[in-house]
Formats: sequence, C-alpha cells, structure tokens
Amino acid sequence: MHIRKATEKDIPDINRLLHQVLTVHHEGRPDLFKPDCKKYTDSELKILLQDNTKPVFVAIDSAGNLLGYVFCILKIYQDNHIHTDRKELYIDDLCVESFMRGKHIGKNLYEYVLDYAKSIGCYHVTLNVWACNPSAEAFYQAMGMKPYKTSMEVILS
Repeated sequence: MHIRKATEKDIPDINRLLHQVLTVHHEGRPDLFKPDCKKYTDSELKILLQDNTKPVFVAIDSAGNLLGYVFCILKIYQDNHIHTDRKELYIDDLCVESFMRGKHIGKNLYEYVLDYAKSIGCYHVTLNVWACNPSAEAFYQAMGMKPYKTSMEVILS
C-alpha cells in the first residue's frame, strides 16, 4: 500500500467512500444528514483536488485499488487579534473502505497526515468527530488525539 495525493481519476472511488461516510452520519443523525447523497459533487471535487490548501490523500494497494482517503484543510492564523500565529491542518474527513477496516489503513493515512503537517510547519492537527460515531472517536483516541474543544446542542423541536 502507498499513499499519494488524490487525482481526478480517483473521483469514482472517492465518491463510493463519501457515500459510506454519509450513510454512517445519516444513520446516526437522520435529523441532520440526508440519505443517499454525498458531501461534494464531481465538479466540486475536481476543483478541490487542485486546491493546495485543501489536500486530499488516498491509500492505494498494489493493484491500484483505492482503500481510503483523507481530506484536509490548511488553516493559517496570522496577525489574528485573539489567536497566536500558527498553521493548523484540519482533517475534514477520513474514510477507509468498509471491508478493509481494521487493517491499519486509517492509521497509515493518519500518520501520513501528521508527517505532512510537520513538513509544512503546522503546530497541530485537528478534527471533529460526530457523537453518533463512537468508533471514529475511539480510533482517534487510539491515535493519541485528545479533546480540543466540545460542540454542544439543544434541539428545539
């Protein structure tokens, strides 16, 4: 397996995994997530894959099959009136093909992101985990991540 930057030819496989992620979110929070859709259109993905501030990395096996992806967003805080100057790499989405989970692909993608973030001078790597996805939360805790901030809600209807 190797990890590389995603290209347009990866879009069909990325779409398959985007559907898997949305299914998890829809099943956990059908009040917030629609069924049978995905986070990005193909045209949005094409633009995103060209944006160096939003790198997408994919894990590929020796036969060329896409096993997982990680979407990142580079955030730069500079001359901000409340934040210290720093670079943050935010993991927007990480997914491993459902039948390949437990084979350290997610761990390899995560470690690749850490190395990438270090190489571009980031102070930290952050992400959000939905409360309806305890397996993702357990995975990130096993990777050494700790709570950074907490989002809370009250439903009014």
